[in-house]
Amino acid sequence: MLEIKHLSKTYDDGTQALQDVSFSVQEGEFLVIIGLSGSGKSTLLRCINRLIEPSGGQVLWDGVDVTAATPGELRRIRRQIGMIFQHFNLVKRLSVLANVLTGRLGYVSAGRSILGRWSRRDRERARANLELVGIANKADNRADELSGGQQQRVGIARALMQDPKLLLADEPVASLDPATSHSVMKYIEQLNQEMGVTVLCSLHFLSLARTYATRIIALKGGGIVFDGAPLDIDDARFREIYGEDAVKVEIR
Repeated sequence: MLEIKHLSKTYDDGTQALQDVSFSVQEGEFLVIIGLSGSGKSTLLRCINRLIEPSGGQVLWDGVDVTAATPGELRRIRRQIGMIFQHFNLVKRLSVLANVLTGRLGYVSAGRSILGRWSRRDRERARANLELVGIANKADNRADELSGGQQQRVGIARALMQDPKLLLADEPVASLDPATSHSVMKYIEQLNQEMGVTVLCSLHFLSLARTYATRIIALKGGGIVFDGAPLDIDDARFREIYGEDAVKVEIR
C-alpha cells in the first residue's frame, strides 16, 4: 500500500506546488489524478519516487519511508516503482530493444549497463515485453524512427522490465492523438487488470479518467479538492476543479 502523508513541495522560486496532500492507495487500484496545468499533478508523482525531493511530509511504500531512504535504499525501492513519462524519455539514437533494457538498470552494475552486457534472460524478457505492447517487430529500429504512440509503448515495455508493483504514469498521452491515447491507456489498463500492477496516472481529460480509473483525485492549487468515484464528478464538481469558465472536452 502507498501512503501519502501531509506532502508539500515549495520550489526555490517560492512556488508552492503541493500543500498538505494526504491520501492512501490500495494494492490493485487504478488511481487517476486530474487538474489544470500547474495544479501539482507531475510534482506529486515525482515526489513519490523522489525524482523531486518533497519539502515536507512522508511517502510510505509498503511501510517503508521513501522520503527518509538512503541512496542505496532508494535504489532498491525504485526497482518496484516503474514510471512512464509524458515525453517518453527515450535515448533516441539507441535501438528500441536497448531502450527497453534500460529498465533493468536498478538490477545490474553500472559497468555492465554501459557496455551493454545484458544477460540472455534480460534480452528475452525485453523482447517479450515488446511483444506484449505490440511492437516486437520494431526491436532493432532506432527509437527516433517510431511514432509518438509507438515510443510510449517502448516506455511501457521499459517500465515492465522492473517488475513493478506500482506504476507512475505522468501525462502518458498528453502528446498523442485521441485514438492513440486510448491505445496506450488500454495497455496500462491491461497491466493493472491482468498483472495486478497498482497505477497512479495523471491525465488532463476527464473523459479518459472516467473510462479507465477506479478512483479519481483532483488537485487544484496544490491541494486535493476531490477524492472519489469517477461518476461522482458532476457539473458542479467539474467547475470546482477546472474553474467556472471551463468547457468539457470529451475524447471518445
